Amino acid sequence: MKNKPIVAIVGRPNVGKSTLFNALAGERISIVEDTPGVTRDRIYADVEWLDNTFTMIDTGGIEPDTKDVILSQMREQAQIAIDTADAIIFLTDVRQGLVDSDSKVADMLRRSGKPVILAVNKVDSFEKQMPDVYEFYNLGIGEPHPISAASKLGFGDLLEEVMKNLKTVESEEEEDDRPKVAVIGKPNVGKSSLINYLAGDNRVIVSDIAGTTRDAIDTDIRYNDREYLFIDTAGLRRKNKIKEELERYSIFRAVAAVERADVVVLMIDATEGVTEQDAKIAGIAHDRGKGMIIAVNKWDALEKDDKTIYRFTEKVRETLSFLPYAEIVFISAQTGQRVAKLFEIIDVVMENSTLRIQTGVLNEIISEATALQQPPSDKGKRLRIYYTTQVSVKPPTFVIFVNNKELMHFSYLRYLENRVREAFGFSGTPLRFFVRERKNQ
Repeated sequence: MKNKPIVAIVGRPNVGKSTLFNALAGERISIVEDTPGVTRDRIYADVEWLDNTFTMIDTGGIEPDTKDVILSQMREQAQIAIDTADAIIFLTDVRQGLVDSDSKVADMLRRSGKPVILAVNKVDSFEKQMPDVYEFYNLGIGEPHPISAASKLGFGDLLEEVMKNLKTVESEEEEDDRPKVAVIGKPNVGKSSLINYLAGDNRVIVSDIAGTTRDAIDTDIRYNDREYLFIDTAGLRRKNKIKEELERYSIFRAVAAVERADVVVLMIDATEGVTEQDAKIAGIAHDRGKGMIIAVNKWDALEKDDKTIYRFTEKVRETLSFLPYAEIVFISAQTGQRVAKLFEIIDVVMENSTLRIQTGVLNEIISEATALQQPPSDKGKRLRIYYTTQVSVKPPTFVIFVNNKELMHFSYLRYLENRVREAFGFSGTPLRFFVRERKNQ
């Protein structure tokens, strides 16, 4: 399956970025799977339109008091969008008209070379307000698209334009069959150290130049005659140290990297233990159905006894309870301790995420499972499972055909998943199960 392209929304305060974000994301903002312990800011969401899906990021609120701060924060946002997105929606406001900071940000976006779609919001009457919309041609970034985010007007044309721009981006990306590994985690956990160790030199990535593509942070690594592509999310160290912005920024970076990856390595600092922020970042990879490895870094810096690994593993499993399938490895990026083990696990996880199970074999396992533990029933009606089939990989996805969807309890589905895992391994990869009804059986 093709990685979903990323579209970012950029614009001044109060032009309606969040309104547009929520309107486009619709009800789909609620994540399919409720992951306990992962709180989500509505920073990114999947948007579906005419059989196309893309991930949208909202570059967020600017609440400053002076004009200068507004401009500098808008530039910051534009930079985030330029770094992480495949296309950018630049949102302006017909009521406020064309403002100086719009022009400055437009310059930056134009120089980036990324596709920019200009949207003019709060156009409630296309007839009356068109002359005001035309004023935005002066930004020099192409045709302004009138919309009303609040009334959901003009979305069709806007999305069509977005899709057109994404198509050109897509055709540029040639097929690449190397395993793609994203290294994610909180700031300063050692992501760059790990990649520098693997690459065998201290490449420090200089990408503070406007317009560096996000590919500038990809590293080719050969190990045992196999090529891997490592995607580092540490890339940019921001000059501004506003904590919230930084956290938001690191989440964008993670979304962008995870989207392109086959396997995700979540790095955790052994000296700090596993935290809420780790859970938040891990949730991104889990939602996206990616293979998952938890690398506990700085393991050499810990005082240990014979129970340390056991206790640490328990704590990780507890905080990241929604990732029971993830592999855990204890490493030191500084000394290279157990880094070879990491490659072994990456290979295994890659293999498992693309594993296909024959329908016959799969159904044997499922009918064995239902014989051992009867399917749930309600008011005298019992759940019947007709058959199960695997429909895709990355992650392995199964459809279970039943007599009545309502009867399939979450706990029973979890039980079936565990049986499938026992039979086929699947370590390191999430599994997806969809339940469908077949009435006339």
